[in-house]
Amino acid sequence: MQSVLSSSLLSLNTNIKIYGNIILSVVLYGFKTWSLTLKEERSLRVFENRELRKIFGLKRDEGAGDWRKLHEEELGDLYWSPNIIRLIKSRRIRWAWHVARMEDWRGTYRVLVGGT
Repeated sequence: MQSVLSSSLLSLNTNIKIYGNIILSVVLYGFKTWSLTLKEERSLRVFENRELRKIFGLKRDEGAGDWRKLHEEELGDLYWSPNIIRLIKSRRIRWAWHVARMEDWRGTYRVLVGGT
């Protein structure tokens, strides 16, 4: 079965929007409570690169004339958004700042700062 992101029926921009707005939203659900290990970070990067390769397809190697997968640097040049790990970390900081501004009686605030 062919993936939606690798379908030639949708434009490149549509595939990028589907990935950024739908797929990442599902994958990152609940990220504020994760404690990411290096193994999980690597798994998320592998997932992201695999999905981006589905979107952008193969590239013709100029030297040999063969088709090949895009390298990670090439994917970074084509996909302008921050990588998934940077996205998680920036959203966590934004969430922590939001909680830090809460009233001190709120449960979420007390959990974050360790109050009683």
